[in-house]
Amino acid sequence: MEEPTPPPINTNSPTSPTSSQPPTPPPLSPRPLQRGQTLNLVEPSVEKKKQKTKVFRIFRSVFRSLPIITPVCKIPVLQSGLIPDSHNRHVSGNKVTGTLFGYRRGRVTLSIQENPRCLPSVTVELAIQTNVLQKELSSGMVRIALECEKRIEKEKIRLLDEPLWTMFCNGKKNGYGVKRDALEEDLKVMELLRAVSMGAGVLPGNSDVEGPDGELAYIRAHFERVVGSKDSETYYMISPEGNNGPELSMFFVRV
Repeated sequence: MEEPTPPPINTNSPTSPTSSQPPTPPPLSPRPLQRGQTLNLVEPSVEKKKQKTKVFRIFRSVFRSLPIITPVCKIPVLQSGLIPDSHNRHVSGNKVTGTLFGYRRGRVTLSIQENPRCLPSVTVELAIQTNVLQKELSSGMVRIALECEKRIEKEKIRLLDEPLWTMFCNGKKNGYGVKRDALEEDLKVMELLRAVSMGAGVLPGNSDVEGPDGELAYIRAHFERVVGSKDSETYYMISPEGNNGPELSMFFVRV
């Protein structure tokens, strides 16, 4: 009787020593909390719109079959050829709530919400420690860039659904950012901050695990979301008027 042939080794696995892909960080210990368990956070409207995608596509296909009527509209244009606007970067943007939080000696987590009362739309674990980010913010300006490689057309996904990012902070490469589902601890933080639209401070953390650094620091603000293309999105932190606080921008790009 012939011996069974062992299955081939997957050389593309992140754990393979011959893999060209960066290693995937080990999963965190907290388990994801099932939505609806003792939470007052609600689904973002983006999730609700997904249910209407099929109907919208049918309507769009019918609409495209109708004759096109081009109205005449005069838009004032500057001599430079640009549409007048006091803040050009805000032309295609909309506001979201962004929260950066983490234990002082742990990695920073970024959570993007439609508003403070919604469940997170995007959760990314960044490749920078909280105390390091606090030092960078004290300098007055922080630029976080998250880059990933472009894929062939059939494999492309929504920009913020990319699973792995190369992270740069103020031009310096830090490592890899990882998109993941919101964990139980993440949702607890969002629940505690549900009434906070913007601000910074500390929350009681798991001192049994983290020891004397068990406090969890956070900074929350409104961000202006600007979509440059399907491969580029930028988030500019909006500071209250008259506030000379730190300036923070986050760039998501496919290159």
